[in-house]
Amino acid sequence: MSISLLINEPQTGPCSVTMLLAHGAGAPMDSPFMQSMAEYLAGSGLRVARFEFPYMADRRREGRKRPPNPMPQLLDAYREAAGRLTGPLVLAGKSMGGRVASMLADELGALGLVCFGYPFHPPGKPEKTRVEHLRDIATPTLILQGTRDPLGRPEEVSEYVLASQLRIEWLDSGDHDFKPLKASGRTQQDLMEQAACAAVRFCCTQMD
Repeated sequence: MSISLLINEPQTGPCSVTMLLAHGAGAPMDSPFMQSMAEYLAGSGLRVARFEFPYMADRRREGRKRPPNPMPQLLDAYREAAGRLTGPLVLAGKSMGGRVASMLADELGALGLVCFGYPFHPPGKPEKTRVEHLRDIATPTLILQGTRDPLGRPEEVSEYVLASQLRIEWLDSGDHDFKPLKASGRTQQDLMEQAACAAVRFCCTQMD
């Protein structure tokens, strides 16, 4: 396995942290969401590194869709990407990428963990939760979640037992990709910028 990193250098630097940002299940590291989020984060002072899991890299080469790799392969790919970075490191990811990051944060001794739209359960299956490891995670964690996210709404998440150092910031009327209702008067860009600013504040706090 050979992992290539795509780096966004910080435009200004409140804290010397690198965020390793993994993509979700259905879109590559340079999807509009990932590209915009990396730019927002770098614009607010973080160094952002992106990479692709093996199935997505294969899809890019072959031009046809592939399902995500089994979890052990996803974890190994994330470990390899993290191993190529030095200095204070925050693990992060969009949806599935955040789930993979969350399973490695303690193992890799990350400074923090940030999840953009955590998949608390599969679509339409709220009974199949993905929170067991979040009950006792030791790494300081921030989850940015839309209040309309079908993979974890406030009324569902409020029932979960989660670690005390895990904090959730809700993005009003946002869906899984942080797209709000038109009636909210806000845009996806507004919510993405809100999420990026919250993530940068969180990362800098971990450096104090």
